[in-house]
Amino acid sequence: MSEKIERAMDLFKEGKYKECVDAFSLVLENEPDNADVYNNMGVAYSCLADSDHAVNCFTKAIELDPELAQAYINLSDTYFKAGDLPSAIGTLQRGTYELETNLTLAHLLARVYIEDQRYEDAIVELERVLDGEPENYDAYYDLGHVCFELGDYEGAISNFENVLNYKENSELLFYSLAQAYEANNEIDKAISNYLKAIAVNDKFTLAYKKLGILFMARNNFEDAIEYFEEYTNFDIPQEEKESVNKLIERIRTKV
Repeated sequence: MSEKIERAMDLFKEGKYKECVDAFSLVLENEPDNADVYNNMGVAYSCLADSDHAVNCFTKAIELDPELAQAYINLSDTYFKAGDLPSAIGTLQRGTYELETNLTLAHLLARVYIEDQRYEDAIVELERVLDGEPENYDAYYDLGHVCFELGDYEGAISNFENVLNYKENSELLFYSLAQAYEANNEIDKAISNYLKAIAVNDKFTLAYKKLGILFMARNNFEDAIEYFEEYTNFDIPQEEKESVNKLIERIRTKV
């Protein structure tokens, strides 16, 4: 790495992004075909909230080096943050074409497909990721959510359970699994996983409300009251708190 590039990187680390851009520009006067410099300059422009120049830099980096994976990631992220999902998708599609074995790009493409509600396309990419990385629990987690959105609750449960083989003590995972069991009408397992979510994080607000609803539906009114009361102790909107308190009073008449 040249001294000029090191200086530019030091400026970036110091948060001096404008000076960093200027330093990279000087490098390009002597190295006009340096894709990495264009990519790094694009990141600096992003930190300056100058998305137009960032896009130009990332695009130039890809033009110079079509196998520079990070440039595809950075460009797609810039489009994504701007709400331009078609451009984000198009960028990652090209990236996965140029770099067929890069599963990071495939996974990112799947996630943008999910954001765009293109669930079937997301499944194709996630399955490709899992074929190459069978222990990628993030891909199982994403696939579980896709299955849930498509109404395939057994598929969602299976994928969330797979995540448990690699990652434990995640309240979000237990909550997602509980939702899938609830949607699949396996209420005992749903309750068990909502309780696990609270065991991991006793401030996980939504799990308390869910437990109150499920216990109420089973006419287990004392437990329903307990979890609804716990729920109202959290910092929730006043209108919601008043609504739940009214519900608690109605339940008390049945105890």
